[in-house]
Amino acid sequence: MNKPLILLFSALLSLPLAASAERIIIPIGQQSAENQAIAKPDRGISKDRVRAKFGEPVSMKPAVGEPPISSWEYPEFHVYFEYEHVLHSVLKRTEPESTTTE
Repeated sequence: MNKPLILLFSALLSLPLAASAERIIIPIGQQSAENQAIAKPDRGISKDRVRAKFGEPVSMKPAVGEPPISSWEYPEFHVYFEYEHVLHSVLKRTEPESTTTE
């Protein structure tokens, strides 16, 4: 084969294939204002105060690592603890109502 034909063939192989669907992911920071207003535990409060204010978690993961980090899952958010105090709480990811087009 000659060089121009090889280059043309390589260019054709590198063209993207047509897609039949598109998925749109919306980062938590850009989700609706109503989700941003959901009350979550503040950094530094104790596990006992979290339980008193938000009730029993749906699930609890034991501490791992050093310092020990554990987590509790609630219906709308996760809470991460370092030892016995809240390190961070984050909203659960929600899917947009329609993520594909046909």
